[in-house]
Amino acid sequence: MAKALMVVAPQNFRDEELFHTKEELESAGVQVSVASKTSNLARGMLGGTIRPNMTLADVNVGEYNAVIFIGGSGASTYFNDSSAHNIAQQAADSNKVLAAICIAPSILANAGVLNGKRATCFPSEAQNLKANRVAYTGEDVTQDGRIITASGPEAAREFGRRIVNSL
Repeated sequence: MAKALMVVAPQNFRDEELFHTKEELESAGVQVSVASKTSNLARGMLGGTIRPNMTLADVNVGEYNAVIFIGGSGASTYFNDSSAHNIAQQAADSNKVLAAICIAPSILANAGVLNGKRATCFPSEAQNLKANRVAYTGEDVTQDGRIITASGPEAAREFGRRIVNSL
């Protein structure tokens, strides 16, 4: 059975990006775990909540087939977070499916794993991607090899399906 790790902000993750993506994965038989900065109840921008299975410090990337960073305004907490960057770098180095939606592709760009790749994101982060030598596409969902990025909440289900197809 494929296993996926979803990384959410402790506050202000985007509900649809977590829950719709998670539904797509689980309906395809993927076992999903959730990690955050703390193990406290994480709260979405629209009021949804989820209890993380682990903190970023407890993540063993080797246990997962996919690592997925969820957006929402709170995701900016990981833009310069070394733990989040290490998780992204390990996933990329191990040729895992590495995915990010909304503003979260900036986490991957800042971690250096999108250099020379095609990617999309929420428009507010397009300049950051370009500054990190990423070919910004502006598409709803962009896939470059094992890296999948999406623009925001309206793309969450297609994002989830694309991840499933890549596993």
